Amino acid sequence: MTMPVMEPQLDATTLRSWAHVIDGGPFSSLCWGERIAFDNPDSLTLLGALAAWTDRVRLVTTVVVPQLHDPVMLAKGLATGDLLSGGRLTVGIGVGGRHEDYHAVGADPASQTRRGMAERVAVMKRVWAGEKVTESVLPVGPSPVQTGGPPLQIGSIGPKTIRDAAAWADGVAGTTLDLDLTRQAELFDVARTAWAEAGKPKPHLATSFWFALGKPEEARAQVHRHLRRYMNWIPAEYVDAMAPMTGWAGTEEQLIEVLGKFEDIGTDEVHLIPTSSDIDQLRRVAEVAKVFA
Repeated sequence: MTMPVMEPQLDATTLRSWAHVIDGGPFSSLCWGERIAFDNPDSLTLLGALAAWTDRVRLVTTVVVPQLHDPVMLAKGLATGDLLSGGRLTVGIGVGGRHEDYHAVGADPASQTRRGMAERVAVMKRVWAGEKVTESVLPVGPSPVQTGGPPLQIGSIGPKTIRDAAAWADGVAGTTLDLDLTRQAELFDVARTAWAEAGKPKPHLATSFWFALGKPEEARAQVHRHLRRYMNWIPAEYVDAMAPMTGWAGTEEQLIEVLGKFEDIGTDEVHLIPTSSDIDQLRRVAEVAKVFA
């Protein structure tokens, strides 16, 4: 389950309440995304809070963009989150889709590449391995609880990016806009093949999609409102055109059916993305998740 970090007018009480319900089960992971030129919480600050607010659930960044950070400081922040959570952190990594976020932090948009991402991951792995990245007296710490650092997942829907990531990632944390199962199965096959060719264990395969529970018209309108706000870098008329086919809206019974289809193609996890901060939506999805626990 993804936190409602892209919803308006959030406060600490709402975020803490969501974290407690998610941690109460039966969800396997608690996720949150990163944006800069938006009013969502800072990812690493939120990681510290979530580590304190939860005890059981795995914490997953979906995704953090390393090119928007100094890689040594990012490695230190994530290692601290792994320490505070007792080794419950998984780090989703991606190149990001918005130049405005790069400009906001003074990052070079030319680094918005697979190579730029991999170079920063390599630095982070060195930090987590306890190597000195400068001539300092001591290496950059703290040491992560998980040996070698948190597991890494590539956040992408591009086959080339997924193939490249087999060199450093432990799995895939992708997304599907239109819930195309055939396309998703093909990407999972790309990952399985790439990991096998790299001589690595089979990858953890996750995907995500927006959701809204309720009567069809009301639920679809909720998704539409969310997309209008979240996709603010895209002209509104384009968002309006794609909204009827983007994400999922319907009843609990229909969601169980959809999740079952993703399970059938070998999906290890679906990271559901809320389109409202209404905690009733979360509690209703928790009942759905019990079917797959």
